[in-house]
Amino acid sequence: MFQITIFLMYVIAGVLLALTRLPRFAPRSKTMLGIATMLGLGGFVWHAWTLWMAIILPDGLSLSIGNTASFIGLQIALVALFGALQPTLRGLAGGLFILAAAAAALTGWPTPTSAGDPISWQIQVHVLISLFAYGLLSVGAIVALFALVQEKRLQARKLSPVNQLFAPMETTENLLFGITASGFLVLLFAVFSGIAFVDDFFARHLVHKTALSLLALLLFGVLLAGRQFAGWRGKRAVYLYLWGFVILCMAYFGSRYVLEEILGRSWS
Repeated sequence: MFQITIFLMYVIAGVLLALTRLPRFAPRSKTMLGIATMLGLGGFVWHAWTLWMAIILPDGLSLSIGNTASFIGLQIALVALFGALQPTLRGLAGGLFILAAAAAALTGWPTPTSAGDPISWQIQVHVLISLFAYGLLSVGAIVALFALVQEKRLQARKLSPVNQLFAPMETTENLLFGITASGFLVLLFAVFSGIAFVDDFFARHLVHKTALSLLALLLFGVLLAGRQFAGWRGKRAVYLYLWGFVILCMAYFGSRYVLEEILGRSWS
């Protein structure tokens, strides 16, 4: 029931934010923005509380597929709230809210019977930091894809009211690099926490995850350095980001499949 309410709050907020970018709704844009902000913020708080209750169990963490997706959706909603503060980013923020709505609907799915084998608080901290880094960089991947679509429309010189939903390319890129910098720092912290808290972090059965995570970290670092010292932007920056994100996905999903399905070992 809570998931349906949060879903509707996010969707309505997203649609209203997108409409504020269209000229025909300009006279009512302030009212629509106010309603969208209240719904988005209210949905975010409710989403956070619901997700906390779903993940934090008496015997540990419940990181099911649904809860993991919902956690990423919560970060998407947070970026959308900040994006709504910038008029030119409200079209993108509207799309992010709709994606967050879909993710929020998965909270608590499937219903867990328990959190599984008990793990130490140190491992729980490492897992949550890693998940936060992955979620933040997932938002960046969405923004990167948005930038690719935007650039293709600019090159095709398509004239359409839909263009009003897009921010200036420079604004979109600045948002992408801001997310990249934040995600890089959190991912770096996740790697260090893994080294400090996970006894077998470099063990054979986790070597895939560790190596791919370090490679992704390196690519994001190169991207930030290229932006800072060589002014990288456009397709080069976007594609490098997406490559880094794909490798990060392989570190999580690929290694998890190898461990649990092929080797029959626990991810923890």
